[in-house]
Amino acid sequence: MKREGKLLKNTAILGLGVFFPKLAIFVALPILTAKLSRADYGTYDLIITLVSLVLPLATVQIQSAAFRFLIDIQKNKNEQERLITTIYVFVLATSVICLTIVFLVLGTMQNRIRILLCAYYLFDIVSIVNRQIIRGLLKNVDYAVSAFISGFGQIIFLVLFLYGLNQELGGALAAVTIAEFCSMMYLFIKGRIFTYIKWGKFDYKLLKELLMYSWPMVPNSLAQWVIHTSDRFVITGILGIAANAVYSVAYKIPSILSLAQTTFNMAWQENASISVGDEDASEYYSHMFRVLFDIISGMMSVLIGMTPVLFLIFVQGDYEEAYSQIPILFMGMFFLCLSTFWGGIFVAIKQTKAVGTTTVIAAVVNLTINLILIRVLGLYAASISSVLAYTIMCLIRVYKLNKFIEIHYDLKHIIIVIIILVCQCVMCFKNSIQFNILNVISGLTVCIVLNLGLLKALFKIKFH
Repeated sequence: MKREGKLLKNTAILGLGVFFPKLAIFVALPILTAKLSRADYGTYDLIITLVSLVLPLATVQIQSAAFRFLIDIQKNKNEQERLITTIYVFVLATSVICLTIVFLVLGTMQNRIRILLCAYYLFDIVSIVNRQIIRGLLKNVDYAVSAFISGFGQIIFLVLFLYGLNQELGGALAAVTIAEFCSMMYLFIKGRIFTYIKWGKFDYKLLKELLMYSWPMVPNSLAQWVIHTSDRFVITGILGIAANAVYSVAYKIPSILSLAQTTFNMAWQENASISVGDEDASEYYSHMFRVLFDIISGMMSVLIGMTPVLFLIFVQGDYEEAYSQIPILFMGMFFLCLSTFWGGIFVAIKQTKAVGTTTVIAAVVNLTINLILIRVLGLYAASISSVLAYTIMCLIRVYKLNKFIEIHYDLKHIIIVIIILVCQCVMCFKNSIQFNILNVISGLTVCIVLNLGLLKALFKIKFH
């Protein structure tokens, strides 16, 4: 129970860190879609997507090693300084090279847009590195506060630039750039990361060790990018920039489910890494999978029921076509959440290569199906390809993980719940008043029934 209590506490704290940026995305959606044209919003989305592509290439995902290696050297200030300094030297050096290339390659863009894009990338990558370092130092509250600054800052600056100063695309980029800069500086100063940077402690041998751990995460990140965002480029290239805006809007509501999993997974990676050597690790992981499965299923059931209302609240402008994609994308997000849980165990046992290979396979499936069907099915091709890719990744990870540690599953329970969720998605797709009412009732019922034991346990857990 001590491990579960710690996991729940960390999930609550880190949850705020994940919640605020995601909340900002939802609050920003009507602000952006009401002010920007479809073309400008589509371009804005592609620029943000481009940053997510360049990031793992430039850093070799070394920030993922920051968290995992710092966990093993708690209370050893000298080793922490050596590790953090080594990571900073590498990230700053590679960022300068990468940003120079990006600035030159995007020569056809306006100089203002290019400068803002490069500034956003730099502040974003340093913020990401800082957050992983802070997590590794177990300063989770500082992590949450920095995320609040980033999310809240985006909303404030978007309103200021788009409505106060009547800016358009450039103003939107300036808003997210300034918000990320504020978040970066908070962690650097309040988290006192600067006290760990001693330039003379750069260690090339340690750098090689860190890169040996992190480099398999590069194909994983690129493959995730292919699954998450290559759809946007395929859609833009074949169906047009306006169609990409529609698909981007459709993705927002299902991504709430991913928000819940991301929140849990950050705390889960910490707990899984600490518990990996325990005698009952297999039983603990099996128990936590059942807990996660029921939480995610319950949340998804409620979200499906609430989709018509959420769509009316968060989507402004001419985006009605996006609604029909949402139920399909929900199923994709569901299998992504399960895959991420197993990915956390792979990270704990330092088998990052398995994470990378499974994601690459899923990415190939996603891109292939998308390219084959996009001209025939339109936006449905992107949604369907995502569902199939995440499902395949999920099944392969289950198979591979069984080679390292045995996880027990209640297959009957899993199958019944998935059938119920699929039925709810079909009713959501139909979008009739009768089905929508039934979906709300069934969603609340499923959520309560699946998580009744957890709700009771919450009253018994004491945080120390």
